[in-house]
Amino acid sequence: MQDKFMKEAFGLAIENIQTGRGGPFAALVVKDGEVVARGTNLVTSANDPTAHAEVMAIRRACAALRSFQLTGCDLYTTCEPCPMCLGAIYWARLDRVFFASTRDDAADAGFDDAMLYDELARPLAARSIPMIPLMTDEGQRVFNAWQHYEGRVEY
Repeated sequence: MQDKFMKEAFGLAIENIQTGRGGPFAALVVKDGEVVARGTNLVTSANDPTAHAEVMAIRRACAALRSFQLTGCDLYTTCEPCPMCLGAIYWARLDRVFFASTRDDAADAGFDDAMLYDELARPLAARSIPMIPLMTDEGQRVFNAWQHYEGRVEY
């Protein structure tokens, strides 16, 4: 069964390349043996750096299931997720991730995320894009308001 879903993801990735919609990546969200959502890389066609296949599939699955959590779902993706997609996967609380190619395979094809992994490990002051704390006291007031809001939805 798992091969079936990965093969479908491969087909979507090839179609994405051939139609010129985006990069060679595709992903499926599967729940109870059924595909809930599909996503392909649309970064260049949508002019959206966050339009990775995994993010697109997660967005669509959440809409289809009317939930911001995908507990009970698996993700099938043609490549090991990048740091952004990995963050989305954890926030969505997917149960498992199946992937084919590794980040090293992606780097060999021109999609190198090593810089992102390196940046995440650096202290704020050492990052290549300056990360500057500003108005931290006021920022804390926003969190205090959230903590006291009775209608908040925990996540």
